[in-house]
Amino acid sequence: MSRPYLPRLLCPAAAWCLLAVVLNLSVTAPALADEPQPEAATTTEADPPKPADTKPNGDKPEKPAEKPEKPKDLFAWRPLFDGKTLKGWKVPEFGGEGEVKVKKGVIVLGLGDPMTGITYEGELPKVNYEFRMEARRTMGIDFFATTTFPYGDSPCSFVVGGWAGTVVGLSCVDWYDASDNITTKFIAFKDKQWYRIRIRVSEQRIEAWIDDEKMVDLATKGHKFTIRDEVDLCQPFGICTYCTEGQIRKPEIRLLKPEEVAEIPVRDRWD
Repeated sequence: MSRPYLPRLLCPAAAWCLLAVVLNLSVTAPALADEPQPEAATTTEADPPKPADTKPNGDKPEKPAEKPEKPKDLFAWRPLFDGKTLKGWKVPEFGGEGEVKVKKGVIVLGLGDPMTGITYEGELPKVNYEFRMEARRTMGIDFFATTTFPYGDSPCSFVVGGWAGTVVGLSCVDWYDASDNITTKFIAFKDKQWYRIRIRVSEQRIEAWIDDEKMVDLATKGHKFTIRDEVDLCQPFGICTYCTEGQIRKPEIRLLKPEEVAEIPVRDRWD
């Protein structure tokens, strides 16, 4: 009587087992999907790969070779004034000197009673060199840019606008002033006009120009060079005024090249 009902009892049991298997798979499958996965290494433009700090053999990378500095031109013009301060210069105490100041790239030598000047404190050549500057008279009637310079161990001055404002020449040559020696010349200088002044000192000659006109061309052989006592404080190199306000700018100096010195005549044409 019970055998006909056995399949019916087994079928529900098998169905429950099959259902359990299906349910177990459906539960565990999402769990596997939710487990964190290892992220793949990526490279973006924002974080580029860094170069290696060392070579493959472990040595540090070589630094780029430094470019050698160009040798300085020993014969180029060298400025003696920075355009802003009196660095490298001192103001001699003549007694009664005017104010010395820098204004808009210009050294102003104020009206003195009688003299005002500046003296260079650095090292300069004594021979075979050339000096140049621009100068003007802004007040007064006497020299406004007299330059004292060395000729070897002897000092000399190039007077610009002395003796009532017109005398130009070397002071002193054979103990004679610029007003009455073989270099004496006369120029009517204009107030507030810039003049280019250049002095060339070689072993065999002293030469000087104002603008493009050569004012001094003297063979040094057989001559004695000195200075007046008034400019003694300008030694070995300085610029001064006398009862006059003067202004200077762009003072520069350079060494003469050997070939330039070789071309300078030793004697005057009338010797």
